[in-house]
Amino acid sequence: MKEKEIERLNKLKEIENNLYPKGFQKICGIDEAGRGPLAGPVVIAGVIMPKDSKIEGVNDSKKVSEKKREILYDLILEEAIDYYVAVIGQDIIDEINILNATKQGVTEIVEGLKEKPDLILVDALTHINTKGIPYDSIIKGDAKCYSIAAASIIAKVTRDRIMRQWDEVYPQYGFISHKGYGTAKHIQAIKEYGLCPIHRRSFTKNFI
Repeated sequence: MKEKEIERLNKLKEIENNLYPKGFQKICGIDEAGRGPLAGPVVIAGVIMPKDSKIEGVNDSKKVSEKKREILYDLILEEAIDYYVAVIGQDIIDEINILNATKQGVTEIVEGLKEKPDLILVDALTHINTKGIPYDSIIKGDAKCYSIAAASIIAKVTRDRIMRQWDEVYPQYGFISHKGYGTAKHIQAIKEYGLCPIHRRSFTKNFI
């Protein structure tokens, strides 16, 4: 590993490395993918990484190429002490709104992890039900914190795979390229074909 990358990872791990001496042994990073799209689920991932984990390339998923994310996904899950992924569909998003759907996903992760964390680090969310486990909310956590960055990759890869599968069912919308985000091509397809079952009705009112 190059010196520059070691330096970057050391900086990314500063938050966890400052917490371990305070007695927090199992730190769970949580992040989501898909809060903004017009279609498909929001995916929330939680991961507990070993203290000495330092996987080359781990970063905010938005800063990593799709091909590299797929490789990192396998490496992260191989090393993880535990992980859990919550997938909250468009029906629930429409019913309770995207913020509450994301918060619901966080609670599902806490309930779903076999290894109970003693601290949760979450990207920018507050007022969440972590079942009594303390949590810290870190603004832009996926760019500042190793555990959250790892979770961001798990969430993004999982959601992209789901959207690729939906592309096979509804190829006319181009989900394989934009993953449900509101690109010009996607909005044009909605105007042409109407909504399909995975569109978020609360997000697409202006396009139909």
